[in-house]
Amino acid sequence: MATSTIIYTGELRTVAVHLQSGVELITDAPTDNQGRGEAFSPTDLLATSLGACMLTIMGINAKANGIDIDKTRLEITKTMATNPRRVSEIKIIITFPNKAYSEKEKQMLQIAALNCPVAKSLHPEIKQDVNFIWD
Repeated sequence: MATSTIIYTGELRTVAVHLQSGVELITDAPTDNQGRGEAFSPTDLLATSLGACMLTIMGINAKANGIDIDKTRLEITKTMATNPRRVSEIKIIITFPNKAYSEKEKQMLQIAALNCPVAKSLHPEIKQDVNFIWD
């Protein structure tokens, strides 16, 4: 079964539909590439999917090990390169809530994040700069 359908609606915008849930997602070209920047760009989604994947895989590990990571926050900064235009770097800051995580728990969560499927699927030339902050 297909995962999604995407329709080009004009003006450098698309509407994607997740077929299992029916949830819609709009993309818009960024302002530095002829767009309006009124929604996620496709490259924003690439970077954002890395962060969402990291949090999801950490959540799976945390749930399996009785660790509370609720309210963990992740901030993404995407850097574009030119010639060819592509994502060259994704900076990620993961800030955990003020809880007493053991060194073992911290290490387990860090390993989970760095080995999420999206991280392992990105081209090795895309620098992934990940910082973990334990409040």
